[in-house]
Amino acid sequence: MNLSRLDLNLVVALRSLLEERNVTRAGQRVGLSQPAMSAALARLRRHFDDDLLARVGGHYELTALGQVLLDRTATAYDVLERLFASQADFDPVSESREFKLIASDYAVAVFGTELARVVHEEAPGIRLRFTQPPTTIVDDTATLLSATDGLLMPHGVVSDFPATDLYQDRWVFLVANDHPSVEDRLARQDLARLPWVTYQRTYDAPAVRQLGMLGVEPRVEVSVDSFQLLPLLVAGTRRIALIQARLAHLMTPLADVRVLEPPYEAVPLREAMWWHPVHTHDAAHIWLRETAARVGRRMADGHDAPQLS
Repeated sequence: MNLSRLDLNLVVALRSLLEERNVTRAGQRVGLSQPAMSAALARLRRHFDDDLLARVGGHYELTALGQVLLDRTATAYDVLERLFASQADFDPVSESREFKLIASDYAVAVFGTELARVVHEEAPGIRLRFTQPPTTIVDDTATLLSATDGLLMPHGVVSDFPATDLYQDRWVFLVANDHPSVEDRLARQDLARLPWVTYQRTYDAPAVRQLGMLGVEPRVEVSVDSFQLLPLLVAGTRRIALIQARLAHLMTPLADVRVLEPPYEAVPLREAMWWHPVHTHDAAHIWLRETAARVGRRMADGHDAPQLS
């Protein structure tokens, strides 16, 4: 594909047409007349050799290719927008900009809140937007990173992208304060006999892989896509949950649970910020990475992953 022969303005038209599925509304959205948008649609149809929009009754529906292009066009638009927003210099005091970070509720609670506080104090015009990672994060990491500013994720889940380390954490177990069969410690056999509540995505993959290597197959009774719900789903039950120590330190005052050390040497958790190489030399992104790393160092200097008293 020779990009020099393409009119990149067609990316804007294509996104609008696919999302609006109406030529007139698509034109109004991007400031083009109805004839101009119709001409853009004709050029797009010739390029893709596909109708993209097919009339069904009194409205248009996406063709199979149009449906495929819907998500790809949104991603391409975001990449182009970020590309042309790149700066040689960046002054956080005077700039106005939004940074989008993909992060689990754990990462936002433990790290994102402190990052947001520092940004609020040092860069009043900067906005942060945290979004939950999609289930495709491992399978389509490059595409997702190309359309965002960073991914907060432990080592061992994604690789082959630049990253800066933020802080360390460790894994602990939660049990109810009134658990009928667990006293001051867990035994290996408890991990197999007791029901579990688990986080249903892949962030704790290294920890789960370690359990498998130890011959432990968790008997999952409840799964959720929020780490912060784990204590509430453990309280008052026989369930156990594997959770990060820093989050447990924040959440245990809110639920009738207690923290116990694993009955094995659990693999440590090293949280990092990952980004697409397209951002590496952008001044604004350099500032974001340096700020995130500084916040991570403060966390380590203040206190490491909380220890049991």
